[in-house]
Amino acid sequence: MTVVKRKRFAGMSVLITGGAGGIGRAVRDGFAGEGATVSTVDPVGGDFTVSVTDRAALDEVCARVAAERGGIDVLVCLAGGSLGTSREPDAPEADVDLVLDVNVKGTIFACQAALPHLRAVRGSVVACGSIGGRQPSPVTGIAYAAAKAAVGGLVRKLARELGGDGVRVNAVAPGLFLTERVRGMFDGLSEEDRDGVLDAIALRRMPELRELVDPVLFLASEEASYITGVTLDVNGGRYMPL
Repeated sequence: MTVVKRKRFAGMSVLITGGAGGIGRAVRDGFAGEGATVSTVDPVGGDFTVSVTDRAALDEVCARVAAERGGIDVLVCLAGGSLGTSREPDAPEADVDLVLDVNVKGTIFACQAALPHLRAVRGSVVACGSIGGRQPSPVTGIAYAAAKAAVGGLVRKLARELGGDGVRVNAVAPGLFLTERVRGMFDGLSEEDRDGVLDAIALRRMPELRELVDPVLFLASEEASYITGVTLDVNGGRYMPL
């Protein structure tokens, strides 16, 4: 007798910011493969081509998704990155503003816009931190490090505030996943720095995208129903918190 495994997100509505990037596309496909109806927000190639820095636009997106898809069960906040800005300590003010606006304010605004819909279904949020916000990284600048550290604080605070409503809030903190954008940054390092990154990874290899997609889906699923306020490090053992 063949046992058909039920898809974890069958009948559920998932909204992903940053859904047109390399990681975003992989996460979108992961949810869709598990039965979800997925909507993406991304200025370049998303279902909704708006910026996460535009709170009013995000309110409209969430209202439309909820009306057309029957609600929002999961919000995944992937919009962010270094965004081509300077990695130097004296990075221009415009670079600092851009990184903080997209990574921090964008995550806050997306959560605020989706919150009424998530409360209605006791949904979940998965945000995106970074190893660069957990320890110094040779491929990121100070604005990115500050922004991703802030995401961790945001997740903990939101988890505390929303727990009584049954809404769970967690994050993943990826190491170096070599999407097209990140590969360019990694290849720009000296050979010594590249070797140093690899040597620092306990598993002694670079990851595959599925190795980030699976933790995102886990945190969003009922399998993680008693997990909230957690930042899950996905870096092959390069960073091991106490």
